[in-house]
Amino acid sequence: MSDFWRRFSRNRGAVVGLVILLLVFAIAIFADVLFPGSPWDMATAPFAPPGEDGMLLGSDSLGRNVAAGIAHGARISLMVGAVSTVAALSIGVTLGAIAGYLGGWMDDAVMRFTEFFQTIPSFIFAILLVAIFTPTIHSVVFAIAVVSWPPVARVVRAEFLSLRSREFVQAAEVLGKSRLAIVVTDILPNAMSPIVVLSSLMVASAILLESALSFLGLGDPNLMTWGFLIGSGRSVIRIAWWMSVFPGLAIFVTVLALNLVGEGLSDALNPRLARRRGTAA
Repeated sequence: MSDFWRRFSRNRGAVVGLVILLLVFAIAIFADVLFPGSPWDMATAPFAPPGEDGMLLGSDSLGRNVAAGIAHGARISLMVGAVSTVAALSIGVTLGAIAGYLGGWMDDAVMRFTEFFQTIPSFIFAILLVAIFTPTIHSVVFAIAVVSWPPVARVVRAEFLSLRSREFVQAAEVLGKSRLAIVVTDILPNAMSPIVVLSSLMVASAILLESALSFLGLGDPNLMTWGFLIGSGRSVIRIAWWMSVFPGLAIFVTVLALNLVGEGLSDALNPRLARRRGTAA
């Protein structure tokens, strides 16, 4: 573990990203303390600019505190990103492991199934799914998970194909271990590095996708999210630019932090790749 943190800390961008991400998590956790009450409540006059009437980031068209909306919306955006990523990983890892370990016709069947999902534009597919199941937090998480699992399946399949012929797997088979035990206890732990890196990037993609859906009015109307804040301010951006700019900056900074952390995880978990990048630079 100490070697991991040493390699991770060498990437300054990853450390900065981790600090930013921890700050975002802290704001989300302590949103009720920082901004007591509901973010839907009117706090001051409409369209109050930043700094006026005690509004740190201004107010929206209904007099609601934009800063409170961003803080409370961080909970929903991060939760959607995390839960949808876990769901997508569950699907992708399972199918990728089946395809990579069993091979043959099972591999072909799983890959054709995966390619079918990849032929459909992910954002359009997500819009279709949310529209069919009505916009709720559950349908948004389901839609993001459904469109996010194919890359995971491909990565896991590639790892399993390279690992299933290794000596430790053959030794486990000779010892009579079941296929499920070999997959779970022998191969999967050795394939976790790319999965961990990919999951951090998937959370960022999920946050962007949820924000885009909310911006289009396909988010949960009962929940405050960053995409909803941007969408509510798009029609008045000329007279109240802060309504869209500050939530947009929150999305940008969070996604950037997640990508920086993902790059740091890649360097820490794959030191050879990191050295090759450093040599090329």
